[in-house]
This record gives sequence, structure tokens and C-alpha cells, in this order.
Amino acid sequence: MARQNVNDLLAFLAVARERSFTRAAAKVGVSQSALSHTIRQLEARLGVRLLTRTTRAVSPTEAGQRLLESIGPHFDEIETQVEALSALRDKPAGTIRIAAADYAIKHVLWPKLRNFLPQYPDIKVELVLDNGLTDIVTERYDAGVRMGEHLAKDMISARIGPDFCLAVVGATSYFADHPKPTHPKDLVGHTCINFRLPSFGGLYAWEFEENGREIKIRVEGQLIFNNIFNALDATLDGFGLAYIPEEIILPYVADGRLVRVLQDWSPYWDGYHLYYPSRRQSSPAFVALADALRHRA
Repeated sequence: MARQNVNDLLAFLAVARERSFTRAAAKVGVSQSALSHTIRQLEARLGVRLLTRTTRAVSPTEAGQRLLESIGPHFDEIETQVEALSALRDKPAGTIRIAAADYAIKHVLWPKLRNFLPQYPDIKVELVLDNGLTDIVTERYDAGVRMGEHLAKDMISARIGPDFCLAVVGATSYFADHPKPTHPKDLVGHTCINFRLPSFGGLYAWEFEENGREIKIRVEGQLIFNNIFNALDATLDGFGLAYIPEEIILPYVADGRLVRVLQDWSPYWDGYHLYYPSRRQSSPAFVALADALRHRA
């Protein structure tokens, strides 16, 4: 196959996966107009339309989806094997893309990465904020981070963080005008800050435990976020109660800016795990990173 044909196919894969000429152009390092011209030439050469273009989105046609599914894994395997050649170097090298929630990035990954990265200057780590349950294989991440209970069964995983619990908190200014809840059911009478889970499209129902039995409370309020640190800011400003990982709120409870309630009702959750498909085991850079992230009690 001619080199130009290979480049055209790589261009098609970028657009089909990104579902955007703008994002794909930035990824492959060409102008949007040049990328569009490349795709039109490829379609003309193959004699079939590969992409459906609208003013808002780009999506593969039936032929395009077939081409994506047939050639995509082969190019992925080539990329993986080329990266594996870093084993022949003196130090592991390569780029590792990880999808993780905001809390996991700041409080689980970064404290370990800031010690790891200076030891491996040839390893690049891309952390992508993802509070949902993204398919890391489809989205071409090297790994993801999830709580243990949400791990896919066909993935390899390693614990990278301890068990943790969520804490119901409110600002002292909020409690100056509202009574403290003494039971999770009291939350229905409070202004609360909701959190939307992208993968489910719905709002998170606050989960508690009473005598070993799970209780879920649907709360109401003016604010909805999909970033836990935005919810923290709104809580500090007195806009309602929030259910936030304990580690985040402890400094604010200690200095009196936040008040914690319903502590005895909050269960502990299985900690964060790094998970990945088995093919990533061949990368020395990934092996080094996974070992550095591993939780050691």
C-alpha cells in the first residue's frame, strides 16, 4: 500500500473517532481544510461515502463504520508494538492516556505522579477528566480509574487508593438559617447541591446505610454540577448541602468553614482502581506507572 493511502486512512480514523474535523485536525497536526480535502479524496478513490457531515456533527456512514471497525484495531496494534520497542531503551518511554474522575486525579493520581514523573522524563502522562463510565477501549485510553464496584469484568485492575466515604457538609452560614439534619430523610427539606453522572444522564441519589440497609435520597436544590470541586465552591459559599469525598472537606471542617452532618450514616466505598485491557502489559512505561500508582496500605 502506498504511503499516501496509509496517511489517508489514518486521517479517516482520526475524524471517525473524534466525530469532529476540528478535533481530528488538531490531533493529527494539519489544518481542518486540509483534512477535509484528504477525506474527500479518499472517498473519491474508494467510490463510497465514509462520513456523514452536518453543521453540528460528523459520523461514519455504514461503509465508514465497517472500515473503522476493520482497520482500526490493526493500526492500534501497530501503535502498541511500536511503543513496546521502548523496552530496548535505557529508560521506559511513551505517552500514557488515563481517564479519571476529578477527585481521583487530584487526590489519588497526582500525589503519586509528582514523585513518579521526575524519575521517568521520557514518559508522558495525559490525564483526561471523566466522571462517567467511559469505554476506554473505544475511546482509545490506555487505562481508566474507577471505584472497585464499577470495574468491568474483562479488565485487569490494581488498587491505587484506599477505601473512602462521602461526607454531607454545609457552610456555617447555611446552618445559621437551617437546622442540622439528624437522619438522611431530613435532607428532602434542605437545599442541596446535586451531581450529575454523565454515563447515566441522571442525578446522583445520595447513598447512605442504616443497619446494613442501603438508603437512597433524591435531593433538590438550585445547583447541579458534574465537577466535585465546583460543588465544593458552591457549598463554601452557602448555597446548600453537598455530598463530597471526606478527604476534600476535612481542611474546611477543621477551620470552621464547613460543618459535617450525618457522619454515622455514610458508608465506606471500595477505593479507586487502575484498570486496563491486557494488551497494555507489553509497555514498560505502563508497567512502571502502574507499579508507582499501586496502593500500599
